Amino acid sequence: MRIALISPFPPLKGGIARFSSRLVSSFEEVGCQVVPVPFRRLYPGWLLKGRSAAEPGHPDVPESSFLLDLMNPLSWLATARSIRRHSPDVLLVAYWTGLLAPLCVVLRAVTGIRTYVLLHNFSSHEPIPAESLLQRMLLASADGFLTLSGSVRRELEARGGGKPVLTLFHPLFEPHGAMPPKRDARRMLGLSDESKVLLFFGYVRRYKGLEVLLEAMASAHRQDPSLKLVVAGEFIRDAGHFRAIAERLGITGCIDFRPGYVPADEVGRLFAAADAVVLPYLSATQSGVVPLAFGHGVPVIACDAGGLSSQVAHGRTGWVVDRTGPEALAEGILAFFAKRAEMPLDEGIEEARNANSWKVFAEEAAAFLEKETRGAA
Repeated sequence: MRIALISPFPPLKGGIARFSSRLVSSFEEVGCQVVPVPFRRLYPGWLLKGRSAAEPGHPDVPESSFLLDLMNPLSWLATARSIRRHSPDVLLVAYWTGLLAPLCVVLRAVTGIRTYVLLHNFSSHEPIPAESLLQRMLLASADGFLTLSGSVRRELEARGGGKPVLTLFHPLFEPHGAMPPKRDARRMLGLSDESKVLLFFGYVRRYKGLEVLLEAMASAHRQDPSLKLVVAGEFIRDAGHFRAIAERLGITGCIDFRPGYVPADEVGRLFAAADAVVLPYLSATQSGVVPLAFGHGVPVIACDAGGLSSQVAHGRTGWVVDRTGPEALAEGILAFFAKRAEMPLDEGIEEARNANSWKVFAEEAAAFLEKETRGAA
């Protein structure tokens, strides 16, 4: 199959860009030809609030004949015509926000090529105007969907449409280079060997519940002073807001804020130093941080939000907190460390690595796309 993949790609930052870059090589490994169609720009500069859209050290968009700019509908038409000249069998569009729905409509109408949507999310994490209308536009224009979790599939099917759907999973991200030993990683980060280190990683957005985690840390730290939390990632909301919460709670000594985008070559050090990654999400369909943690061999403590409980096997790859609120999360953190020695975490994470491989994902996605495309011919 020849697949045109429309998505952010590095050097644009974020998990979806990293996901799509890995997906290209995985499709090629199972015999597909891929035409990457990268975005030159996703959002206006004012929305970024001074933050760079590109990975540090990679200021330029990669070489490409496509000039796709989500903020410029004229570029959508030019991109559609360019895609048509490449004659792919199918279009596969990465989708995570309703802002992409009009682009999907244009691509399907102008190219005339069957268009499938890879749903990272069906509903935007942050509310946007007229999202219900945008979702109806997407349902009308797409020929089918691939989802990364059952919760997204259920949300999609609840809106109707009756289009073919394949539910897959989020494959694991392997370390970028060799991981240092835990002792060395902690020394480089200024962390004690005796500490129980939790890692909150990635973009800090409202739905990810960092405020809840800080409240939980205040409670848990009173019972176990060896607990330490590292918060590493780019703050969409001012980091000062969270520092003020930590100060109010009297826990500044056990919170290590590391604001700013984490380059790929520094990720391994953070995960190597951690005893567990913690996801206090208020809502989520799935998270790219979970496969990143498992890829680095680190268990996950997660709140039972959306699809997270399907990603984390309670007692085997981490700990699922089945109640909401700071006290429940604090209890979950303490229970994880109390029972950690009894849990087959290494075995469970290795099973997750094998089951959620990129090869399996690419094979199943390619088979679905080929079957659907040939069936329509």
